Amino acid sequence: MRTVGLIVEYNPLHNGHYYHYQQSKKESGADACVCVMSGSFLQRGEPALVNKWARTEMALAMGADVVLELPIAYACQPAEWFAFGAVSLLEATGVVDSVCFGSESGDLTMLEAAAELLHDEPAAFRAELAKELATGAPYPAAYSRTVARFVLGADEAELAKPNNTLGLHYLIALRRLDSRIRPLTIRRTKAEYNQTDVTDSAIASATAIRKLLLEGSLLADVRPYVPQATADILAREWAAGRAPMHWERYARPLLHQLLTQSAGQLSAYAEVSEGLEHRLKAVLSEPLLGVSSSGRAVDTLLDLLKTRRYTRTKLQRMLLRILLGHRHDELSPALLRQGAPYIRVLGFSPAGQQLLKRMKAVASAPLVTNIGRSAPPWLELDIRATAAYALGYDSPSPEDWLRDYYEPPIRYGFGGSDAK
Repeated sequence: MRTVGLIVEYNPLHNGHYYHYQQSKKESGADACVCVMSGSFLQRGEPALVNKWARTEMALAMGADVVLELPIAYACQPAEWFAFGAVSLLEATGVVDSVCFGSESGDLTMLEAAAELLHDEPAAFRAELAKELATGAPYPAAYSRTVARFVLGADEAELAKPNNTLGLHYLIALRRLDSRIRPLTIRRTKAEYNQTDVTDSAIASATAIRKLLLEGSLLADVRPYVPQATADILAREWAAGRAPMHWERYARPLLHQLLTQSAGQLSAYAEVSEGLEHRLKAVLSEPLLGVSSSGRAVDTLLDLLKTRRYTRTKLQRMLLRILLGHRHDELSPALLRQGAPYIRVLGFSPAGQQLLKRMKAVASAPLVTNIGRSAPPWLELDIRATAAYALGYDSPSPEDWLRDYYEPPIRYGFGGSDAK
């Protein structure tokens, strides 16, 4: 069974994602599809609009055969580690033949050339990157600028585009893992990654869809841009008080952490670097005007923290690590380089069930379908993230925050009582 891997967030799954899925199957000639999907919190340091089980249902309804959870250790990282973790998880399955990602370029030529040079970064490249960072440039911009200088024919503006950046790091990860997985790319169509406005009758970015929903639009307003199953699942989660999830639902627990810990204590958390703990405490020592009345505590805090050097995404990831209590030592580069230590299964189809049987025989990491009370360290981080995420619901219950322990993988398309 030829299998293509997709690395996704589906926040939420929309018509553009469905197009990417269809084209990936076509370009790869695959019979089956494995999705590696972020869990409760996402790469930009934000809570997912709906929980990982709801988004797993969306993926399976679209046609995915197996959905695996990308550990939060990787899911909320800059592009390099996000890509490495996701690719290492696909590699660990032992059954994935190709990986297909969306890109603004739709062409692997430039990205392959850059990956060939950068999978083992030359000392000269690192020195040049350090010079760029010393100017105060944000890391993504400094990295793109440095790559453009080192790679013949590389275009800085193209490299800086979000999906091209991730694509480059997927290719680098494949080389670092000496993977046999074949890379493919599909050009994004009709809506850019972070495009906030809707310019097409059927395709809109996930950013634009979330903007509509979080600004009070009705679910009916986004139905033209999402598959029917996505619309139905969103309606169900809204009705249950489990959506829409956003940063402001976590303002109080976050502020509790920030206000009750010293700068020294804050410096122990991942993503708190270069003295940011002192900037945090300095900002918090001044009244945050309008926070209590506007309901924008986290948004206001991010506005006050943001500088030319520190992007909003970097700061969101920092706040998330503080909220979840993730320390530097738990997410050290030495640990991250080891790759995904387990394969957490969130859901599968009948064809996916056959894939899972193959995985059990050939996978290089253990498959996890049920969680016991003594989980390995990184899986414990995922369990804690689920609990923290659920506490943002309208009326969270113990079943919500302990859901990882009792929720089996979703079986989709089997018929009878096990169908979702």
